[in-house]
Amino acid sequence: MKIAIVGGGPGGLYFAALMKQLDPSHKITLWERNAASDTFGFGVVFSDETLGGIGNADAVVAEYMGRRFARWSDIDIHFGGETVTVGGQGFAAMSRKELLELLQRRCAELGVDLRFQTVAPPVEELEANYDLVLAADGINSQIRAKYADSFTPSLDLRPNKFMWLGTDQVFEAFKFFVKETEWGVMQIHGYPYSDEGSTFIVEMHEDVWRAAGFDETASDVLPPGVSDEKAIAKIRTIFEEELDGYEVLSNNSKWINFTTVRNESWRHNNVVLLGDAAHTAHFSIGSGTKLAMEDSLALAACLHEHPDVESALSAYEAERRPVVASTQRAAQASLEWFERIAQYKEQDPTQFAFNLLTRSRRITQENLRLRDPEFADAVDRNFAESQGLTETAPAMFQPFRIGGLELKNRIVVSPMDMYSAVDGVPGDFHKVHLGSKALGGAGLVMTEMVCVSKSGRITPGCTGLYTDTQRDSWKEIVDFVHANSTAKIGAQLGHSGRKGSTKLMWEGIDEPLASGNWQAVGPTALPYGPGNKTPVELDHAGMAAIKAEFVAATLRAEEAGFDLLEVHAAHGYLLSSFLSPVSNRRTDAYGGSMENRLRFPLEVFDAVRAAWPASKPVTVRISATDWIEGGNTSDDSLDIARAFVAHGAAGIDVSTGQVAKEEQPAFGRSYQTPFADRIRQEVAAPAGAAVIAVGAISSYDDVNSILLAGRADLVALGRTHLYDAQWTLHAAAEQEYQGPGAQWVPQFRAGRRKPPSSRTDAVRPRLSLLKERESDADNTHLRWTPRAVSAPALAN
Repeated sequence: MKIAIVGGGPGGLYFAALMKQLDPSHKITLWERNAASDTFGFGVVFSDETLGGIGNADAVVAEYMGRRFARWSDIDIHFGGETVTVGGQGFAAMSRKELLELLQRRCAELGVDLRFQTVAPPVEELEANYDLVLAADGINSQIRAKYADSFTPSLDLRPNKFMWLGTDQVFEAFKFFVKETEWGVMQIHGYPYSDEGSTFIVEMHEDVWRAAGFDETASDVLPPGVSDEKAIAKIRTIFEEELDGYEVLSNNSKWINFTTVRNESWRHNNVVLLGDAAHTAHFSIGSGTKLAMEDSLALAACLHEHPDVESALSAYEAERRPVVASTQRAAQASLEWFERIAQYKEQDPTQFAFNLLTRSRRITQENLRLRDPEFADAVDRNFAESQGLTETAPAMFQPFRIGGLELKNRIVVSPMDMYSAVDGVPGDFHKVHLGSKALGGAGLVMTEMVCVSKSGRITPGCTGLYTDTQRDSWKEIVDFVHANSTAKIGAQLGHSGRKGSTKLMWEGIDEPLASGNWQAVGPTALPYGPGNKTPVELDHAGMAAIKAEFVAATLRAEEAGFDLLEVHAAHGYLLSSFLSPVSNRRTDAYGGSMENRLRFPLEVFDAVRAAWPASKPVTVRISATDWIEGGNTSDDSLDIARAFVAHGAAGIDVSTGQVAKEEQPAFGRSYQTPFADRIRQEVAAPAGAAVIAVGAISSYDDVNSILLAGRADLVALGRTHLYDAQWTLHAAAEQEYQGPGAQWVPQFRAGRRKPPSSRTDAVRPRLSLLKERESDADNTHLRWTPRAVSAPALAN
């Protein structure tokens, strides 16, 4: 092959070296506009997984890198005047300059044509004259811009400011310095990369940056290689204590806003993007160099394995894109956490440390328990003490009081529509469905959305509380739960609004009924989506009538004996549609501003709260974002939650979306939890209200991690309970917990131990004469100890 590479960073160089190893006859030319000695940045970090891949691909490069690594396993989190150390993580870092020098030498040895201080020919010329053109030209890729119609890039500029610096202080571990200053919270991400220095990244929200006066040099145009010395002088002063007499080092150091780069495609004919040109991931979650070198390995392998460039590039993207997407999801969660770090400044140091470590949702309590059991136990104890509890237990099995209601544990069976009622009456199916979840150990079992009127149903199969017959059937279910379990049961009241008069889910979700339909209503005569019927815009009389229906349903819920009520103001149903500017285009007092859009939902809530016993809690479910441009955002959710809490809501059940069909959710593991977290920190907790997290949460480890980090007070699981009605009790068994938070009913008690499975529980015989001596070394806490190391010569 004849290969052109634009960009002489680690990704481009490593790809060239790998391709030459696979076939020395490849003719590879690499252009880099900077000099070979021009190196920006300080240290780069690698994971053990990536290092294993590098070792398999090029033993020479791996050996050299291994000898130059700074290795450690500890993370030190400096916060609130204390230092919390967590071990067992495993890091390896080296100087970016040394890495580039190594890769340059390796490429030269293998016969790659390296052209430094040379601008590459126009990409269209390269495309015509080479079999493959590799665009490794960085975050500001000109090749990506040239073929933007093919790559379809998305550039997400974030609000935090950061500056990449170094220090001659050699840290012993990964360091997070979180500092409350007179201008706001600033943080340092620091780690050693050699015997001589450490990376020292300063980060803060742009509001803090401006308040501290760092914007003084914002309009200065600094040429490449020149650092913002005024800002660096101020950083030295602010972090004087953390620097401990050591110096701050600069290298083309200036303020940057991180940009998340995504591309719908990484290919244009025989041109392919690699590294930062294709994707970026925030520095708080890993190294861009790591990702770029992984790209290089995968691309070289695919080119070697496939008969032509087109099929190789297709295979490369198919193989690599899911890995990058997963990394970017974790990086997005991490960068957003640091953007909102100030909301955690009141947490105690132990909880804050746990929160920081689990910010990406990839690391959990059980991960940490494997790595540092002592820290994991300290987190459990700290949580119990913070809740005023004497028993240390898994967080999910600690009791919780919401309003005047005491729950035995923090697991909620989320409302799930079953579409199985006849004339709104719940039957045997609902009794078995909800009863089994109560017997299965959950602290609170929620009904599906119970509709307040016949015309307020979503489908003909939805339940209601608008007749006494419905009330009596609900009472049978409530009585069963109370008589046979220690669970509490709550009813979710709602009105379908413009999403009403549709088919059963399995017949066509959100599709309008062909016959037997009824008139849907909404704040505005706008259909939910293409193909849905246009609702009638509610007038004031219609709104008053619906409010009265909510009150009547509330009174019946009390007669049925429910322990808690939830007002459904999410998912695009009637109250939600009033809250969202996507569906509410009214020009009267119930539309326009957030205050006006809140008016009717609050009127309904006030009426429900007044009709419901004061000793019993009322919660509200909201959509914390519409996932639609021009719709409600996370910022708006704070105003919505704040209003309901001010009107007496005992808790906010935080969901997202489903307001209109054109939504574009960012699905992923626990993807809605950050919205719950923000509402808890900024609204609910200061007011004494609870927050319920929900959405793609399926493991007890995730549940415990959410609770321990203080992101929510309760966790609701839906599909997980459909998969396993006794999920809560099984989670207790797997965690070896026995106590009041997980009580098996007498009839099921014999099944509280997990049954043995085929051969997995076999007792193994001793087959060695001598025991291996256990090492006295404590591998949990490995610190980097600088030592003089001379660079070995590269072997062929």
